[in-house]
Amino acid sequence: MSKPIKLAILGLGTVGTGVVHLINDNLNELKRRSGRDIIITEVGTRRQRDDIDSSITQNADLMTVASSDNVDIVIELIGGTTLAKDVIMHAIKNGKHVVTANKALLAEHGNEIFALAEANGVHVAYEAAVAGGIPIIKVMREALAANRVDWLAGIINGTGNFIMTEMRDKGRPFDDVLAEAQALGYAEADPTFDVEGIDAAHKLALLASIAFGIPLQFDKVYCEGITGITLQDVNYAEELGYRIKHLGFAVRRTGEQDNAGQGNADEDNAGIELRVHPTLIPQDALLANVNGVKNAVLVNSHPLGQTLYCGDGAGAGATASAVMADVMDLVRVLGSNDDSNSANNSQYVPHLAFIPEQLSDTTILRAEQMTTGYYLRVHAFDHPGVLADITRILSDAGINIDAILQKPAHKLGQVPVIILTLPVVESQMNVAIEKIEQLESITDKVVRIRLDELS
Repeated sequence: MSKPIKLAILGLGTVGTGVVHLINDNLNELKRRSGRDIIITEVGTRRQRDDIDSSITQNADLMTVASSDNVDIVIELIGGTTLAKDVIMHAIKNGKHVVTANKALLAEHGNEIFALAEANGVHVAYEAAVAGGIPIIKVMREALAANRVDWLAGIINGTGNFIMTEMRDKGRPFDDVLAEAQALGYAEADPTFDVEGIDAAHKLALLASIAFGIPLQFDKVYCEGITGITLQDVNYAEELGYRIKHLGFAVRRTGEQDNAGQGNADEDNAGIELRVHPTLIPQDALLANVNGVKNAVLVNSHPLGQTLYCGDGAGAGATASAVMADVMDLVRVLGSNDDSNSANNSQYVPHLAFIPEQLSDTTILRAEQMTTGYYLRVHAFDHPGVLADITRILSDAGINIDAILQKPAHKLGQVPVIILTLPVVESQMNVAIEKIEQLESITDKVVRIRLDELS
């Protein structure tokens, strides 16, 4: 009879408690699928919990728990990038496999952590770090292993998606919806990571590394939040057949012209785009209809084409499900006899899906090198020739216009003009906007939001 697999859970917050309940509720199912008993032997918690089985050791010293001889797999759910890093590195050095939901830690220190795990013959699993219960890491590492990923786009922060959905559906201003998101527990008291796109950027860094076989490079992700999005822009986008979503994009650029015939065949713009920002997408696009706190990732790969993965991106049940899926994978690659719990490395997919020696140093493009379409909102005095001046500047910059919407003049004599462009390199758009804002008839800064047809 095989020995049971022994787990330590570090952190008994919402997710940690969810993992305990999942194991207790599904003990028989877990054994039927893995062939081994899976038991919790230790938990790391700052205060003693009366609702934890008395057979489980509770200890506030996380380092002791992480190196215990009575533990095979350490589940890290404490969050943060300081203590969590120390604990995970300590566990790895002591021969423990690790499961974590800590996207910030991996995005910022994953290269170091994965290298240490390789050196010590153990594994770090992190399905729960991206998109909660959606098995997107497994899909990218395994199901799409024979495909070349060309691009992916994702709603990978539920708070931002909730805010954008409520603004569109109910006509509520940003600040009002954010306050509700905090009251409902979707957003933290300090919502910066959610609304400024930092949380999504952490997740995008992980997805991009798996998609393209590159080292983790969170510091090179372009990041723009949703705090500047107004109801005015949400409504204008709807009128033009688009919806605004806060998306993360990882795109492989070859420097060749895109399908719209825009941009230059320029090797200087060859590389990978990593960007998080508000984006206009067509109303009938699959991602446009993922609402509320749901997450979704759209992957375009060859030869498979587009595939969408959607579901709950947070919460005790969804995240615990992803954590235990990782545990099950580790159980299967652990030795199945009584004499060894060492991992069979030949059965485990590399941490970033590619053999470590094969990771590429592909260029990560700077913001001014990126290529997207644009939504521009310009406010101008209602003078003859203003629109002609704006379109001339765009044309001179090599920017093709896809649509123009001119609204009635305000009581102050100002006319909102909304312009949609075809894809263009951002440096060209920067030049054009600077010249537009210098026109005497322009009354304010040009509002710009990126646009993508997802095709």
